[in-house]
Amino acid sequence: MDRFDAMQAFARVVEAGSFTKAAETLHMSKTTVTQLIQQLEARLRVKLLNRTTRKVNVTADGAIYYERVISLLADLDDAETGLSGATALPRGRLRVDVPSPLARLILIPALPDFHQRYPDIQIDMGVSDRIVDIIDENVDCVVRGGELLDQSLMARRVADLQLGVFAAPSYLALAGTPMHPRELEDSHHRVVGFLWARTGKPVPYALHNGSEHLQIKGRHVLAVDDGNAYLAAGLAGMGVLWLPRYMADPHAARGELVPLFEDWQLKPMPLYVAYPPNRHVSLKLRVFIDWIIELMAQHAPVIARPAE
Repeated sequence: MDRFDAMQAFARVVEAGSFTKAAETLHMSKTTVTQLIQQLEARLRVKLLNRTTRKVNVTADGAIYYERVISLLADLDDAETGLSGATALPRGRLRVDVPSPLARLILIPALPDFHQRYPDIQIDMGVSDRIVDIIDENVDCVVRGGELLDQSLMARRVADLQLGVFAAPSYLALAGTPMHPRELEDSHHRVVGFLWARTGKPVPYALHNGSEHLQIKGRHVLAVDDGNAYLAAGLAGMGVLWLPRYMADPHAARGELVPLFEDWQLKPMPLYVAYPPNRHVSLKLRVFIDWIIELMAQHAPVIARPAE
């Protein structure tokens, strides 16, 4: 038995809650993973997992062993990347998932800089606006906008995205230019709906102007669940958009989008990097998070909160 492989297999089974899912992420057969766990339990002379037909649960002894295993695996990873000379740079595979507009407009154009700094890190990037199950899908981290509902995740706030309201000239030529946000609730105006992954439904947007606070939802004839598609729909004149400035500003500069309600303010959208709990942060993940923070500081720096 290779003890390192066995410990890796055990950690993945605990995190995935399934031998099958663990085998898939480790690129092993389910039989191999099962044998490794059995050999590990025989060596330790203790039961680590309770197996049923539907789920795998960790035992009390297994939970204690898991905490030690993930710490040991992380230390081994850091030891390999902390050696002097050519091996000083972090290396290995990093699995991340990021929103599609952020990937297209900010992250991917800047990746040559990251690769130049860390040529031995391989990034497998999922690009989507869906909610990713970090544990089940064996993802190292996700970058997500909006408040995080899963309080079990570890998270770093890396940006505050400034928002604005915009529409294409073609839409305004047909529907007229609204002068007040409440006009978006009128029958002759429409918005492009964004289907948030948490609910599968469009949500109202909050605006304020001094003491006046509004929640505007609007009517839509099209709703999408992808940021790039959302922007494309607005550029095509399908309705009014609520956009982060980094997405809207290049199009506004070219006259493809017109800003609306500029005397109104929208609460910035926080952007987080989130990663699994109870898992030591490897050097390759640390440098990636630091790079994201450095990059987003150029586009949408975190707004300092007043001390309470």
